[in-house]
Amino acid sequence: MVKAAVITAVIAALSPFHSSSKPLPSSVKTTLKKGGYWHKGCPVGLSDLRVIGVTYRGFYKHNHTGQIIANRKAVGPLTTVFHKLYNLHFPMRYISIAKTYGSGGKRSTEPDPTGSFECRDAVPSPCSGGTSTGNWSNHAYGMAIDINPVENPYVGCGQSRDPQAQSYRDRSRHRPGMVTARVIAAFRSVGWGWGGSWSGNTKDYMHFSWNGH
Repeated sequence: MVKAAVITAVIAALSPFHSSSKPLPSSVKTTLKKGGYWHKGCPVGLSDLRVIGVTYRGFYKHNHTGQIIANRKAVGPLTTVFHKLYNLHFPMRYISIAKTYGSGGKRSTEPDPTGSFECRDAVPSPCSGGTSTGNWSNHAYGMAIDINPVENPYVGCGQSRDPQAQSYRDRSRHRPGMVTARVIAAFRSVGWGWGGSWSGNTKDYMHFSWNGH
């Protein structure tokens, strides 16, 4: 049994990167609607979203197949980036529709999924109060992605909105899953900018988007 497990792990480590793209199945549309992730008035229609399937490296050095929902215009750029991250052996905790959006109409409480689409306003800096800026986030268009939110928190004024991410406010000590210069370069290669490079005190280390906002 041990030998078989070792062989399986080796095969998985050597397996090539795969990707796919398809329109949202009816079950996924229902999940987004019931969970409040999409509703009438959102700036992008469900027909303009896609389920992107990708191979990714997990935190325990195994390969996984994950799914992420994003704008159809983001399929090419994100597929290219995920391939680069796979080759870099960059670990991601989860890429999963269920862990990002929940199931049965219940919203997900998973703290660390890598995800893209969510019809919502942009979140203000931890430096300021409130929960909304009053403007659509790039996530509402499916044109942004958050990578390992716990390891790459949204911070400002020495604060983070996520208590689990407090220890990751210190970016001087690298730990697995933290965004690196090579990850930033992978997104830059497709023209996407990083929230960790914003000017001023506020940094969104998890966040990448098509226009850098």
